[in-house]
Amino acid sequence: MSNWHLFLFGLYLCGMSILSTSIEYLKGVGPAKADLLKKELNIFRYADLLQLYPYRYVDRSRFCKINELIGASAEVQLLGKITHLESQAGKGRSKILKATFKDETGEVELVWFKGAQWIEKSLKLNQNYVLYGKPSLFNSKLSFAHPDLELELDFKKSPIRGLQPLYPSTEKLNQKGLNNRGLAKLTKVLLPQLHGALPDFFPVHFLERYQLMKREEALMQVHFPSSLEQAEQARLRLKFEELFFFQMEMAAQKRQHHREFQGYSFPEVASVFNRFYKEVLPFELTGAQKRVLKEIRSDVRHGKHMNRLLQGDVGSGKTMVALMSILIAIDNGFQACLMAPTEILAQQHFQGISELLEDMPVEVALLTGSVKTAERRTIHSRLESGEIHILIGTHALLEDKVKYKNLGLAVVDEQHRFGVAQRAKLWKKNKLPPHILVMTATPIPRTLAMSVYGNLDLSIIDELPPGRKPISTKHAFDKDRNSLFGFLEAEIDKGRQIYIVYPLIEESEKMDYKDLMDGYESICRAFPRPKYQVSVVHGKMKPEDKDFEMQRFASGKTQIMVATTVIEVGVNVPNASVMVIESAERFGLSQLHQLRGRVGRGAEKSYCILMTGSKLSREARVRMKTMVRTQDGFEIADVDLKLRGPGDLLGTQQSGMLNLRLADLKEDTPIMDLSRRALQDLFDADPELSAKDHQDIIKEFRKRKAGKMDWGRIA
Repeated sequence: MSNWHLFLFGLYLCGMSILSTSIEYLKGVGPAKADLLKKELNIFRYADLLQLYPYRYVDRSRFCKINELIGASAEVQLLGKITHLESQAGKGRSKILKATFKDETGEVELVWFKGAQWIEKSLKLNQNYVLYGKPSLFNSKLSFAHPDLELELDFKKSPIRGLQPLYPSTEKLNQKGLNNRGLAKLTKVLLPQLHGALPDFFPVHFLERYQLMKREEALMQVHFPSSLEQAEQARLRLKFEELFFFQMEMAAQKRQHHREFQGYSFPEVASVFNRFYKEVLPFELTGAQKRVLKEIRSDVRHGKHMNRLLQGDVGSGKTMVALMSILIAIDNGFQACLMAPTEILAQQHFQGISELLEDMPVEVALLTGSVKTAERRTIHSRLESGEIHILIGTHALLEDKVKYKNLGLAVVDEQHRFGVAQRAKLWKKNKLPPHILVMTATPIPRTLAMSVYGNLDLSIIDELPPGRKPISTKHAFDKDRNSLFGFLEAEIDKGRQIYIVYPLIEESEKMDYKDLMDGYESICRAFPRPKYQVSVVHGKMKPEDKDFEMQRFASGKTQIMVATTVIEVGVNVPNASVMVIESAERFGLSQLHQLRGRVGRGAEKSYCILMTGSKLSREARVRMKTMVRTQDGFEIADVDLKLRGPGDLLGTQQSGMLNLRLADLKEDTPIMDLSRRALQDLFDADPELSAKDHQDIIKEFRKRKAGKMDWGRIA
């Protein structure tokens, strides 16, 4: 018995999978190449090489003739002979190698700019070569730069023919023979050893129902497909299973959360809520707001711990739903807190809620970093005694000194701006964790929200309050600035106020600050005192100076506010009717939509002006056209997803949440929908997955989940 067979037998005795074998034991690798594969591509085991999927395929079964190449732009394959070689001096000591390649229909030029000396020694004149590469026109002559060349005899002996996979590689790997061809050869060596070692965890009836390829066949076909159709079917199967188990993890976290965590019971809807609803509520709730309140009420009535994401467009009334949920907690003898990402937003929540509850027996307090020590101590004492019913604030709410008598509900506004570990601190404020309601106005496509936030219950307010007038959005260029100033002057003469927002990108903060101040000075020149008053707000200002300027604008003492994106969230000035966004091409769609939502809050017609330079990228033009065309946050989110991808949109690349090797949430929404439907069908038929033919699914799920940090329980 060979050493290799002894090794495999040892694996068998130990109960280990061959997929766990160190990559150095694969024929053709060895310790040196194994170290390089680990460093360059994170390939440690057979399983890692198996999951190094090709990013595309090239058809090496078809040969072209040279006279067919006119207008060719893709890679082609030729059969011919090298009839002439010539070295020329390049820059410095480098050489350029040129060759003439002929078949019976014509000739082309081959060029090498690197490694010319080594390549020249390896080439043989007047012997048949298979050439693969991309042709280009240079001085009206067809040429190939650094083509892939192989003697016809070697090509015919190659085990990799037909559709050839292209793998990601690096310069260091190329130098050691682990280029695309080398990686393909290693995979070709590996696959026969895995025959029978790749059992399917999906039962046969499941595969038939959703028209999926068997797993072993999919892994073989994804590397070396017999046709492009088979390659596509293989990729569909592998993407499906990635998305299926990703969503299964979200569902498992939700189920585990509901099993493990008991919540406080809020059985009563009593005097505080009813009085507010009948006497104070300033407008009729929309149907969407009523539906979401019922969902929240259902969560908290029987002591099920609520862990709910409330998603709604700018101005859809999320804060009112949160306040009425807070009043249910108060009716049942509990306290509540509302945590916001900025002092400005916290203060605005405090002012708005305090005004609404002014004549009601509810105590509201504000706790932020700028609250003085003496006042802070008073708040701490009154909170612990239960005198304060609602505490509104920033990260200051998470401090260890902040103790409640009985915190029953925590509302987190703009949840994506808080770390999971920060939100987890709220859990330690009471014997049982408070109910959690996290809100976001950042548009997230429904499909993506259902998948990525699948561990939370999801509520969506998809209806704006009646009477809100649409915001007229225009795209203008720098050359239109004079007419813009005339329009702004006319709006101010009507008694309206104006926002002018500049970008603030951390990497170019000094340049952005200069742009802001230059813009402020030009606005002051165009709108001189004493007729006009202009506020300026930016991140370099002291908090008290920033608040002073914000208050001046909010009270109507200044007509124009020049600001960075600090006003993106939370500033509510109903009299502001125009939002001018400078260098709008530097903002993402989500941010543009949020900024536009700062206007249109009053009874008057409102406008959003997107100012850009004349030279725009394709993506920037799409963003501008989308903003002008629609105000539907979910439609905007769908476009944003296509442009930016889910990692950017949700910030999930940092959390490692979307650890997908093949599936792409931007492109594979239909497969995600199919996998979600399959998972739901599975749970409907077998809620505990206790059936015998579902046990392999459970085993595979546990294997994939092993070692992952489980933050998903905490909102």
